Amino acid sequence: MSASAPSPRAARRAIASPCISVCRLDPATGWCVGCLRSIDEIAGWGSMGEARREQVLAELPARRVAGATGSS
Repeated sequence: MSASAPSPRAARRAIASPCISVCRLDPATGWCVGCLRSIDEIAGWGSMGEARREQVLAELPARRVAGATGSS
C-alpha cells in the first residue's frame, strides 16, 4: 500500500477551530466571547486556507488583552 498526500479538505482541517462552545458576540468588539473571532471569521473558518487560519489564531492573544482592557 502506498502513502497518499492528504486531501485539500483534510489539510484545511489540520488547524482546529478555537471554538470553545461559548458562542455569543460581544457588541462592543464584534468578537465571540468564547473564541474571540469575528462572525466573518467564524462563518468562513471551514473554507479558510491554513495561512489565514494561522493569522486569525495569531491575532487572538491581542484580542484577549484588548477585551480585558475594554479597548477594541
